[in-house]
Formats: sequence, C-alpha cells, structure tokens
Amino acid sequence: MIHSMTGYGRAEVQTDTRRISVEIKSVNNRYVDINIRMPRKFLFLENRIRTVLREYVLRGKVDVFINAEEYGAAAGSLKYNEALAGQYIAAMRSMIDTFGLASDIRAEDVARAPEVFSISEAEMDEEEISLLIENAVREAAEHFNEAREAEGERLKADMLLKLDELEAVTDEVIAHEDEIMAAYRQKLIDTMTELLADKGIDESRITAECVVYADRICTDEETVRLKSHIQQMRKELSFSGSIGRKLDFVAQEMNREANTTLSKAGDLITADNGILMKTTIEKLREQIQNIE
Repeated sequence: MIHSMTGYGRAEVQTDTRRISVEIKSVNNRYVDINIRMPRKFLFLENRIRTVLREYVLRGKVDVFINAEEYGAAAGSLKYNEALAGQYIAAMRSMIDTFGLASDIRAEDVARAPEVFSISEAEMDEEEISLLIENAVREAAEHFNEAREAEGERLKADMLLKLDELEAVTDEVIAHEDEIMAAYRQKLIDTMTELLADKGIDESRITAECVVYADRICTDEETVRLKSHIQQMRKELSFSGSIGRKLDFVAQEMNREANTTLSKAGDLITADNGILMKTTIEKLREQIQNIE
C-alpha cells in the first residue's frame, strides 16, 4: 500500500504512577525530518524514539509530542527546609531592627523565599520509562500509519482515474493524426488545382509536401512514450514503500511529451488535447507531492 505524507496518530499508555500520551502528525517534505517535543528529563530517549519512528516513516516532516502526567510516588515529594526558613526570619528581623521598619513577618512571605519549599523528583527507572514511552510511540505510529495508508489509497484511486483520462486524450491525439494528414492533403490538392488550373498537378510534389508537413506535426513518438509512461506510473502505484520520487520523475517525463505534442499541434483539436494533457499531468503532479 502507498502512504500519504500527511497523517495523524495518537496513543496513551498508563500505569499506577504515570500516564504517557503521544501525538504524531506530519506534512509533506522532500526528505524525512523528525521533530520531537517532550519533557527535558526524557531527552535521553530521543535517539531511541527516532529509531522507532524511522521504521514507520520514510519521507515527510513529522512532529512528535510526548506528554507525561505523574502521580503517587512518581510525582515526587514536598520538602520543607526549616533551618533555611529560620535564617530568612532572622535576617528579616535584623532588617526591621536596623531600619526601624514595621514588624510584619507573615508565613506566606517566608514560604515564597527560594528553597524554603521544594519538590524532589522521585528516582526514575530509566529502562521502565523507556519501554513505556516506546510502547506509546509505537502505538501512536501504528494509528498514524493507518491514517496515512487510508489517505494514500484515496490518492491512488484519484490518480488512476486521472491516468485513464490522460490515456483517453492521448488516444484521441493518435486517432486524429490520420484525419489531419488527409485534410492537409486535400487542402494542398485544392490549392494547387486552383493555382495550376488546367496545367495538371504534380502528384510527386504533393506527396513531398505532405511528407514535410507530416514530419513537422507528427506526434507518434511522443504519444507512444506518453502511453508507456502512463503504464509505468500505474505499475509504480501497485507497489508499496517510498514511491513518491519515482512517480515525480515519471510525471516530469509525461509533461515533456505533452509539451512537445502541444508545440507540434497543427490544428485546434490537437492543441486543445495538448492543453488537456498538460492540465491532467499537473493534477497528477499535485497529488504526487503528497505521496511518501
């Protein structure tokens, strides 16, 4: 299955002391670009998380958000530094006596002083938290990939329809070539008949003129290559993995053939079909930009 480069996935795992939530979202990008946001105390896990995500993502700008809620023993404990509080109070009283200030020392004033109260973090089992976060990341990545696969299938279906449209237009150009040559030959005969009157028409000259004109407007090489590219793109769309770059290259080659066909257009029908070719190819290229 093909993957879109845009997607979203979320997961949450919980123990008696922690709840870990992971969100993953992505947008288009030429290469893989993974950005991870998480609490500083989990930064030691960054490389491990990147390694996990590279199992799921080959291209795209991926943002990962990891949040942790801790409770119970894992939340740490509150510590009161009584000795330090006493030093603050003594210093305040000394300041009051020295400067003759009103004596109004309140508990909340002392409580706000630095380090009178502090929270000590509980010791963390790094291996335990590593497994917990990795499991959450993998679950979120699975949901993320499910969303990307679903979008990828929609892109594939749309592109296959557009390839059918492009092939139909190409077939019209091919079918119209004989009609163009017949019309040109008749126009040439009519013109020479009018100019030469009763002097007769040099059939060999008409044939030569038709050959020159046919060489100038002939699009058979372009249409053959274009149909080949259409088949190649259909084949690539049947594969899994990272196919976006291959599809983009094929679309560039398609556009080259459409440009040449349009430049050779000797009549309004072929010109209109050439423009329709380019429009359809451009729509394909827009969709390809979303494929991993």
